Amino acid sequence: MSMPSTVEEAAPDGVSRVADGGALDSAPSERSFVTTGYITVTAEEPIEAAAEAIKIVEAAGGRVDARQEYAPVDGDKGSATLTLRIPATAQTATIAKLRDLGEVQDVSISSTDVTTVVQDLDGRITALRASVDRLLALLATSTDTDTLITIESTLSDRQGELDGLVAQQRGLDDQVALSTITLTLQSVADAPVETPDTFLTGLETGWGAFVGFLSGLLVLLGVLLPWLIFLAALLAIAYGIYRVRKRRVPLSVDTAGSEPAATK
Repeated sequence: MSMPSTVEEAAPDGVSRVADGGALDSAPSERSFVTTGYITVTAEEPIEAAAEAIKIVEAAGGRVDARQEYAPVDGDKGSATLTLRIPATAQTATIAKLRDLGEVQDVSISSTDVTTVVQDLDGRITALRASVDRLLALLATSTDTDTLITIESTLSDRQGELDGLVAQQRGLDDQVALSTITLTLQSVADAPVETPDTFLTGLETGWGAFVGFLSGLLVLLGVLLPWLIFLAALLAIAYGIYRVRKRRVPLSVDTAGSEPAATK
């Protein structure tokens, strides 16, 4: 029993598609984009700002896919990194609120047009579903054993391909519907410089500077000490060679220049 090689159906959006080729006779008016990006913000309290960012995104209908927080280190107030999924329809307003959490350092937002991919997936899924329905109908009416085996094998292949495309379509729809924005919240290390205004504070500042100078000097001495010992050893060896040669040279000259004493 032969089956048609192509199936042509009207898609839900009114676009006519050919099953095997996936060709499109017309294109939908709306286009699909996948938006990704990152924002870096310096905030006074990064951990608190992260909690506020989550509230902003959830209020817009989005979600948080990942959250990392880092404890304060070396005088700063910690940091946080959030992977945010923001509805495409509320993207501009939500990003504007995220920028208000502190001082913006970096912003990078990019969009990729995936309209053709969406259309192709939609057409292939529509065609495969029609093919599966036809195979199921044939399976219900066929009585020949060989034909049944062939239909079941083909149906299994088509159903597996259909399931894979549907999963791919769901993932793509999620990327189109929700933009992926990585928000990094950081802080500036606290290192205040106080100006001395009394004798005691001036003395304290001067003593601190003096101790710092001595500490740096000791570190420098520790770095140079092995080299100084090495150079001192070389100088000692060179001086020893010089003393030995100085003693030998006059002796050889006196021996060569001396004359035998006259006999009387």
